[in-house]
Amino acid sequence: MLPTDLLMYRYSGEEIVPKRLAIGGQTLAIANSLIALFQAAKGGTRGELKRQLQALEGENTDYRMKRGLAHLLTSESFSHFETISPLDPLALRQRVFALSAQKAGGSSATQSTLQHLAECLSQELGHDVLPTQIHAGLYADLPDNQILTRFEAPTAEALLHRYNLSQVQGVFYRASHITLNAHRNDPGEYKLLFRYLKLFRLMTYIEGDADHGFTLTIDGPTSLFKPNTHYGLKLAMLLPALLHVTKWNLTATLQQRDLYSGKVRSGRFTLNSDCGLVTHYPPGKTYDSMVEESFVDRWLKTKTDWQLEREVDLIPIPGSVMIPDFRLAHPDGRTFLLEIVGYWRPEYLQKKFSQVRQSGRDDLILAISERLNLEKAGVKVDHLPAKVVWFKDQLMPKTVLALLEQA
Repeated sequence: MLPTDLLMYRYSGEEIVPKRLAIGGQTLAIANSLIALFQAAKGGTRGELKRQLQALEGENTDYRMKRGLAHLLTSESFSHFETISPLDPLALRQRVFALSAQKAGGSSATQSTLQHLAECLSQELGHDVLPTQIHAGLYADLPDNQILTRFEAPTAEALLHRYNLSQVQGVFYRASHITLNAHRNDPGEYKLLFRYLKLFRLMTYIEGDADHGFTLTIDGPTSLFKPNTHYGLKLAMLLPALLHVTKWNLTATLQQRDLYSGKVRSGRFTLNSDCGLVTHYPPGKTYDSMVEESFVDRWLKTKTDWQLEREVDLIPIPGSVMIPDFRLAHPDGRTFLLEIVGYWRPEYLQKKFSQVRQSGRDDLILAISERLNLEKAGVKVDHLPAKVVWFKDQLMPKTVLALLEQA
């Protein structure tokens, strides 16, 4: 994602159009030069890298593009910066300042203090610590002093695709709501999209079915009582997941505050599956929580005829879709759906249990965390069509299997 000051748009009437880069000779050359600069900067500080990037920008008018590409390369997706110090910098400063207070000032006293502390730390840590390492480590926790220890270089094309995607993602920061039409697609594509909606906890109203397609109305960050940057980021993160869907189109209603008059200006943004954007999200399966992931790991080590399947059926609910986390299938033909209800807010719990009641499914198993305050959320498990199992920190396969034996 790019900072808002690096996002570039043009207005065509009320239509807002992000300015994308054409992937060609000049842009590829710029991307390659930035990637090469980062590769050469490994082992150096962030501050040194920033100075080299500023020099590369020069006084050219394309500085925003270069700055945007550099921002993407600096992100955790590609770069890893570390604080390199023989001791925690805060503790190291305390040790140095305490020793320095015992001596008069001066360059010779400084060298003496560093040498004395180096000898002490060498004995404490069991390896040689040099005075130069202490000097470098004193303020190693400042961002500009962190070291670029690893750089996963993308191709120039991949970097430019990421830049164009970020330009479009930035539009959603200003959205009041989005209407998304997902046309008739492979059911697996719907499941992946809905799982990301669930993962990012976006407020969504869903109509339709897998046979004819779905219409999703998603609240944007400017629809909230107070515009929420964190929610806007989550909404923008949905776009790479949407690109895995074959046929779709969306319309976003935007609220933009004019910098000069201060008045709110309405705009519109449209996008469809022919947009040419490229996703960096893998098409694989996502887990909503560590509880789910650890449950799968444990199940794979369990000796049982029951098969645990990740891709499951969509259960249509008025205004929504319920996607159970797993399907449990037995060779004799019996199947059950499993939904894990972990650590969630009261509003989510109320919605989840309402969905379970509306589904009317008697082949559904709810695994509910004992840490949830269901009473405070106003939720009761009485008279549910689903079967219920309880767990504490981890959901154990033997608990679910015991219930299946009784079914």
